Amino acid sequence: MLRSRIIPCLLIHKKGLVKTVKFKDGKYLGDPLNAVKIFNEKEVDELIVLDIDASVNKTPPDMNLIKGLANECRMPLCYGGGIKSVEQATSIINLGVEKVALSSAALENPDLCKDIGKVIGSQSVVVVIDAKKRKLMSGYDIYSHNGSRKSSWKLFDFVEKLEEIGVGEIVINSIDNDGVMGGYDIGLVEEVRKRCNMPISVFGGVGSVEDIKMLINKFGIIGAGAGSLFVFKGKYKAVLINYPNRSERKDLY
Repeated sequence: MLRSRIIPCLLIHKKGLVKTVKFKDGKYLGDPLNAVKIFNEKEVDELIVLDIDASVNKTPPDMNLIKGLANECRMPLCYGGGIKSVEQATSIINLGVEKVALSSAALENPDLCKDIGKVIGSQSVVVVIDAKKRKLMSGYDIYSHNGSRKSSWKLFDFVEKLEEIGVGEIVINSIDNDGVMGGYDIGLVEEVRKRCNMPISVFGGVGSVEDIKMLINKFGIIGAGAGSLFVFKGKYKAVLINYPNRSERKDLY
């Protein structure tokens, strides 16, 4: 039976684990493999790992890192960063990763998602959409390359295109809310949900488990993602890997 998922997101920068605020000022948190080991013990629903250097530096996926992550993970793993071809996506899946995530490559060539889906299955193809509110008018723009490059795609046109292609899932990530811990951009989620029936996961802004509960109560079956909430503790943001226990999750789903 389908149900909502609570999904930590780990960002990889120079092979280390970092957390950003509005896609800037990444704070070093430690070894990503150590974080994965702790999340194994926490029995998380799913894990997303994104290499935020790959597209910016035009480097291919780090297969050694991915292999290490896949070997360590005891939960479904989605990996993104630098994927530009069917062959790369296939190699990653063959390492034991359940899903591959694309961002800039999907914006440049949406049909690549279809081509990858034909080989690994559309359910394993995820597209990450980094959205930012426009300053002078209503609506949102899509950005790539860690928020540094504005796409010519209109947000809702792109969402509809991905649904037409048949990607397995979209991840909506609010640049404005990233790392702020003030809650999800519910308006953004509402507008995207109106325009597609694909599975959706949402990231950006979670400050408490109540934010997750509110998202799930409002939208039903959805992926509730978080970064800061699961790697920081307390008002001083001490680094501490954490995740709701089983009894707490029963109250959230």
